[in-house]
Amino acid sequence: MALGHHEPPTLGVEEEYFLVDTATRLVSPSSTRVLRRARALLGPQVSGEFTEYQIEAKTRPCTWRGELVTQISRMRAAVAHAARAEGLGVVASGTPLLGAQLPAPRRADPRYDEEAHAFRSTIDDYVICSLHTHVQLPDRDEAVLVGNHLRPWLPLLVSLSANSPYWAEKDTGYASWRTVIKSRGPADGPPPYFPSPRDFDTTLSTLSTIGVLNTPRDLLWDIRPGIQLPTVEIRVMDVPVTATESTALACLVRALVIQSAAMVRRGDPGPPVPQQTLRAAYWRAARDGYAGRSWDPLTGQLLATPAVARKLLHHIGPVLEEHRELTAVLAFLHDLETAGDGSSRQRAAFASRDSLVDVVDYLVGDTHG
Repeated sequence: MALGHHEPPTLGVEEEYFLVDTATRLVSPSSTRVLRRARALLGPQVSGEFTEYQIEAKTRPCTWRGELVTQISRMRAAVAHAARAEGLGVVASGTPLLGAQLPAPRRADPRYDEEAHAFRSTIDDYVICSLHTHVQLPDRDEAVLVGNHLRPWLPLLVSLSANSPYWAEKDTGYASWRTVIKSRGPADGPPPYFPSPRDFDTTLSTLSTIGVLNTPRDLLWDIRPGIQLPTVEIRVMDVPVTATESTALACLVRALVIQSAAMVRRGDPGPPVPQQTLRAAYWRAARDGYAGRSWDPLTGQLLATPAVARKLLHHIGPVLEEHRELTAVLAFLHDLETAGDGSSRQRAAFASRDSLVDVVDYLVGDTHG
């Protein structure tokens, strides 16, 4: 949808959560049990994930920010209600904090069995929770070209959403350890630059020949065309602690997609940022989060992350303002500067009593408000 249209393209989000025992605070392999209860409340909007520690919930397509925050809040409340009936809590964090066993207990699913056979021990610790945002576009070809414009901003999205400092019951020193875990696969991380949709098809054919892809769902790049819907899907972010944060990030991503689509329709192919540059910028963003310094895709310099965020706002601010979302996104960025990103807040909860139990309790409380 071009700039100037009053009604924006629809968007929706998928969020993944961990289940924890409310007595021990250990992550609990209970997805199958909780899923049965949650489906009574959410139907097809809830599903299992790669491990039994996780559960995933999905919004319906939304047009306006108010719809989206309401849907996210309701689905979090429904999953939490189903979990409580099993003596469990729900945690929105990119990685588990206490009790994860490796290899992680995998859900019984032929697709996951195929992935485990293909990737073997590299996915033993693939126990991560993400925020996926889908934005409506007319067709797959436009989604591929829009991805060229989104690629340079992916490291900043890592910084804005960083919410996974702990792994194996210790502080990793990173703000987003989930990003580190997710970057290992042959079809993970930032996608390549595609001069045309035909190049995208050729790359997928090559990956299939090599054995990386069995189905389109095996393509885990952080931007990909929607599998079943005419959307572009952005998969780079840790799941945020709160519904408000998820909503603000989704609105920010949609504005970036709208601006990028307008540029594609003007014939702009997007900047061909080298893959190695993006991977290095990912590493910096994953290590330092919002409190650190980030690669500026406009100048190539290393700047304070809030300064790079302000440059993005300058780029997409008119779109956000047109759809009455600028105030909410500015409030989200203000909160990041005053309270810190999710990783900083997890560490602050730990510092209160030097205990990861306190971090789990903080996350359970704020995940469903």
